Amino acid sequence: MFTDPLFLLGLFGITMSVISWIKFNLDENNDEPFLIKYLSFISLISAIALLLSIFYNSGDLGIVLLVGAIVSFFVMLLGYYFKSSEIISSSRGYFIPLFLIFVLRTFLYEPYQIPSGSMEPQLKKGDFLLVNKYAYGLKINRIGTPNLLRNDPEYGDLVVLIPPHNPVPYIKRLIGKPGDVIRIINKKIYVNGAAIDRKFIKSEDSIINRRFRYSSGEIVTREIDVVIDLYQEKHGNAEFTIKNTRGENDQFPQEWTIPNGHYFVMGDNRDNSNDSTKDVGFVPRENFFGRADVLFMTWECWTCIPSFSKAGSLD
Repeated sequence: MFTDPLFLLGLFGITMSVISWIKFNLDENNDEPFLIKYLSFISLISAIALLLSIFYNSGDLGIVLLVGAIVSFFVMLLGYYFKSSEIISSSRGYFIPLFLIFVLRTFLYEPYQIPSGSMEPQLKKGDFLLVNKYAYGLKINRIGTPNLLRNDPEYGDLVVLIPPHNPVPYIKRLIGKPGDVIRIINKKIYVNGAAIDRKFIKSEDSIINRRFRYSSGEIVTREIDVVIDLYQEKHGNAEFTIKNTRGENDQFPQEWTIPNGHYFVMGDNRDNSNDSTKDVGFVPRENFFGRADVLFMTWECWTCIPSFSKAGSLD
């Protein structure tokens, strides 16, 4: 994110606008309202560029909020030094909300939207969650060792993490801890030789999209009929529903031994999840930045009406 030209352009624009605005307010002979409008426009465009860069690069907004709060605080001190009521008033109006949002978002709860169907049937694409940022310890960066109140993830937790080779946050179910031996036999999970408790709920017909590649190289997407098996699993203190697709990912038994400082995670939609059984691999402890505790809204698309019918705490 910090090397993105769009981010650097936005940062440069805001920096120059702040410097020009301070200089304007310290110049007693300056009376040009046009300049203020010009600076406001440049600041707005620069802020939009920053937000777009953060969005497209899956950056951490918390760091930007912290920097903004620090800058506005020093500008406010500058206002006190030069006894400029305009600088004091305006900078304080930025510092207080930026600092409060930073504290709430970094150390208490951060909103997160489900990007895919990997956690179905409980969580669907478009669900908005509140991520408990102090569940595993307090830290400023998403990736890093907690500075205070360190707690390790527990079996069955809905963990929000940064994959080792991808900056986009994922949400998964915690299956294994450091030192555990994980085996999957006929889609049934064993942790250190003990099977995770599960009970069959029902089977249902469904339709999924599958991509096919022709010999010519052309890739097409087709709808195919499948049978979904739903199971109730209990792992640790968590009980949840998982989803298996018949005929998908049928394979020989697999086994993983989790190294120290790493964890094993899976999606509840077992056959349609990029997790530790696939590209994600083992997840380092420092890559966990919170636990999903609350579902507060569902918004599937920009033209859809937000729904609060599923709002509540999560297992």
